[in-house]
Amino acid sequence: MIRIAITSVLVDDQAKALAFYTEKLGFTTKTDEPAGGARWLTVVSPADPDGVELLLEPDGHPAARPFKDALVADGIPFTQFAVDDVYAEVERLKGLGVQFTQDAVDMGPVVTAVLDDTCGNLIQIAAVK
Repeated sequence: MIRIAITSVLVDDQAKALAFYTEKLGFTTKTDEPAGGARWLTVVSPADPDGVELLLEPDGHPAARPFKDALVADGIPFTQFAVDDVYAEVERLKGLGVQFTQDAVDMGPVVTAVLDDTCGNLIQIAAVK
C-alpha cells in the first residue's frame, strides 16, 4: 500500500519558512538536518506528530520561482491545509500579522481562505462542513 509520508512546499528561505510555519501556523519541527548547502527541514501538525511531514524545500531550481510566481499572479494556492474552523483560524492568524489574499469564504460544502506564507506561496486553509 502506498501512503503519503512527506510532501513539499518550495520556499525562498528555509529559516524564514521555519519561523512562519512554526510561529504563525503552529506546526512543530520534526527533522532539521544539514543536506548539502541546505537543510532537510520538515514540520508536522502537533495534532498528528507521526503523520505526514511537510518538507520546507529550497526553491533554488531554475523552474521553481517562475512556477511559484505564476501561481501567485493567478491567485492559485500551492497547497491546502485542513482546519476545524476557517473563520476562527483567519482571525487568529490575522492577529499574528498573517496576510490573506482571500478572507474566509463559504463555498457550499467547504469554507476556504488563502494566505501568503511570506516565502513565495499562497496557501489555502479549508474546513469541510
